[in-house]
Amino acid sequence: MNILAEPAQALADKDMAALAAALMQSRQTILPKRLAEPGPDRKQLGLILDAAATAPDHGQILPWRFVRVPQAARARLAEVFGAALVERDAAATLEQVAQAREKAHRSPLLLLAIVDGQRGDPDIDLFERIVSAGCAVQNMLLMATALGYGSALTSGKALKSAGLRTLFGLAPGEHALCFVSIGTVQSRKLARLRPAPGDFASTLSPDGGTVAGF
Repeated sequence: MNILAEPAQALADKDMAALAAALMQSRQTILPKRLAEPGPDRKQLGLILDAAATAPDHGQILPWRFVRVPQAARARLAEVFGAALVERDAAATLEQVAQAREKAHRSPLLLLAIVDGQRGDPDIDLFERIVSAGCAVQNMLLMATALGYGSALTSGKALKSAGLRTLFGLAPGEHALCFVSIGTVQSRKLARLRPAPGDFASTLSPDGGTVAGF
């Protein structure tokens, strides 16, 4: 038995934990309007998608997928955004419609995250599938950060529009969760204050209920 192996492994584990902590703490939401070219190249996009594949997946049913929206398809997406706004608000001004349409052209890399509520084992609840998709998205954001890019998640009522479902060919059991934007950071705001563990973690009491602390 190599007596040096255990201390060396402990040091490696410590370094890896520090690296992971630094990566997670450095991740910051950068609004799509502050993301510009260049975006990830094909190899880097592969790394980002490989990161998604490491997400927890109960039953290995792969309940989520991502659709890239290339520049050539942004005009179609812009039409959907504009039409969805008019459907919700017939009094929307031309300026408001133009602003809605413009959102489709932001950020070099744009992906739509989709979760499937029917794929695979029907006993696996939709909420569990959404959690898995969320883990996949977070892994992608962290990889994008590690590669030096900024990123953001965006949503909105247009995700539930018939036009968007048609454009992306969503099946009846599929749901559009959010858009993932990735690109080079042009400007950023001050990092927000992160919540402390005591703000969101507690301990189950033997008598029922929870008590502060962990």
